[in-house]
Amino acid sequence: MFKDGNDGYTMLEAIKEAKRCLHCKVPLCKKGCPISNDIPDWIHELSMGNLGNAMALINAKSSLPAVCGRVCAHERQCEGHCVLNKKGEHIHIGKLEQFISDFDSNMGLTHENILPKNRGRVAVIGSGPAGLTVAGELARKGFAVEIFEMEPEPGGVLMFGIPEYRLPKDVVRREIKKIEQLGVAFHCNTTVGHDYTIDDLFHHGFDAIFMATGTGKPKRLDIPGGNLVGVRQAVYFLRRVSLYNSGYLNRDEVHVKEGHKVFVVGCGNTAMDAARTAVRLGAAEVTVVYHRTVDEMSALRAEYDDAVSEGVKFLWKSSIVEIHDKDGELNEVVIETEGERVVLEADKVIMAVGSKPASRIVSTTHGIEVDNKGYVITRDVPYGMTTRKGVFAGGDVTNRPATVVHAMQDAQKVAEGIIQYVDAIKLLDAIEQPKDEKTN
Repeated sequence: MFKDGNDGYTMLEAIKEAKRCLHCKVPLCKKGCPISNDIPDWIHELSMGNLGNAMALINAKSSLPAVCGRVCAHERQCEGHCVLNKKGEHIHIGKLEQFISDFDSNMGLTHENILPKNRGRVAVIGSGPAGLTVAGELARKGFAVEIFEMEPEPGGVLMFGIPEYRLPKDVVRREIKKIEQLGVAFHCNTTVGHDYTIDDLFHHGFDAIFMATGTGKPKRLDIPGGNLVGVRQAVYFLRRVSLYNSGYLNRDEVHVKEGHKVFVVGCGNTAMDAARTAVRLGAAEVTVVYHRTVDEMSALRAEYDDAVSEGVKFLWKSSIVEIHDKDGELNEVVIETEGERVVLEADKVIMAVGSKPASRIVSTTHGIEVDNKGYVITRDVPYGMTTRKGVFAGGDVTNRPATVVHAMQDAQKVAEGIIQYVDAIKLLDAIEQPKDEKTN
């Protein structure tokens, strides 16, 4: 039985769970949340059946609650800090947030006030969690925001990087619709660095630009056979599966076929996503190969446990050192475990060993500096501004966040930096404007 991202509470179950909350005077759960969500307060509102109030409190801190409720690393954040966790009875905060946001959307409870969009114009490049967060924050504060997305649908990693079973795409579309209703405009199938440059966007009248382009260029392992057709990067594989599930690709365009023997290299959450997705596609065997131990993996323990329950195998302290082919078709992997080598049959190898920023925007724009690994350099005042005036960056492209909520945390700080910058240049323009122009 596969676990599904839509599994949630009924109304009775949610209120019963909410009533267990101690409403601590010093809420450790809030301290464990990167965006300082007012967790005890909205749980208290839920416990009394005040779902509208609970949603309002959540919306004040999060633009993507239905997403966070499903994919946040709760065991390391809010739930891991809950005082009841000492007894192994922590409040299931993620499922409660999921319930409230789902109920609110299904019932159409929340209708946010839309301010006039006269404070400034901001272009956002990329519509992942960082881009959507900045767009939502700025739209709520009177900015006209337009998002430029290279994919056929907005959502970035939420839509094309996290599997359907963990994050249903209808949930992502619903969250995006809420941001669109704030007045944010979306331009899909549009690649900045190809269709437009940063200079083009400034010429179109934007006061500031936010780069939320993530790390779309996968890292590779330099091993014999690493360039064979049967070797694919996890982010590429997951993207193709999402495109297939959304109707943009045919099944034969997806890397893994029924009956395949698949090896996944790496042991982070992306590796778990790739392995579990391969199982769902009908792979006969899926094996994760990791050069360290289970206690050193970066994947959440819950994701690992679910992978094991779904039949994924694990080889610890092991590495794929060679990949063989027969007439150009991948057919074997050579695995080394503590000095011993073994040759195993294989059909596909999926690499989940990290990624880095693409250079598409930086290479077509003057003045944006990067470090020796390609990550965009930003400043603290105003927070998030790059070495190019008016251009800001946040999220994975700056090498700060590691999860969806951390990208949101960083983006909220960048949004404040953009507000400071645009307000400042508008004020300077008003001061420098000739008196006769101001009176006309």
